[in-house]
Amino acid sequence: MTTIATTRDATAAARTRMEKAVDDFRKDLATLRTGRANASLLDSIRVDYHGTPMPVNQLGTVTVPDATMIVVSPWDPSAVPLIDKAIRTSDLGLNPTNDGKVVRVPIPALTEDRRKDIVKQLHKVLENHRTAVRNIRRDLKEAIEKLEKDKKISEDEKKRALDELEKVSHAETKKIEDLSAAKEKEIMSIK
Repeated sequence: MTTIATTRDATAAARTRMEKAVDDFRKDLATLRTGRANASLLDSIRVDYHGTPMPVNQLGTVTVPDATMIVVSPWDPSAVPLIDKAIRTSDLGLNPTNDGKVVRVPIPALTEDRRKDIVKQLHKVLENHRTAVRNIRRDLKEAIEKLEKDKKISEDEKKRALDELEKVSHAETKKIEDLSAAKEKEIMSIK
């Protein structure tokens, strides 16, 4: 962590680090299934290609021809069975097929139970990111209190900085919760 010399530095650091947590949450949301095909659904899958775990999108072109299908066209045809196996063994519950040239991944409609499981997974991810924001707030609160203890800022300035830190923290937490609520609605809606 960078050293905090002023309360302005602390607020800027809080904003930057919390925005990174929100962006990370957005990326995690993209990997959750919603019943609709999405190329980012395969982002978390790693394929053991010549002894190196590689993301699917680095082994070929990932396309979404329609709302219920993802097609992976590997650049190396020998990667087809490896991609097929990696998708099959992932926890996404997908059952790909291949014709030796491309891997087709049909996206089945989600059952009510599977939707609830995905929402539970969403809530775990949400809580992890809320905790990350709280930890950032705690770290910067300690840095601000240290500035006051070292007589670099006044007590009033400390109070203003802590209030500002609290506002930033609440705003970023609300962003995460709003994203989560929208994703939950999308998961639970039946197309």
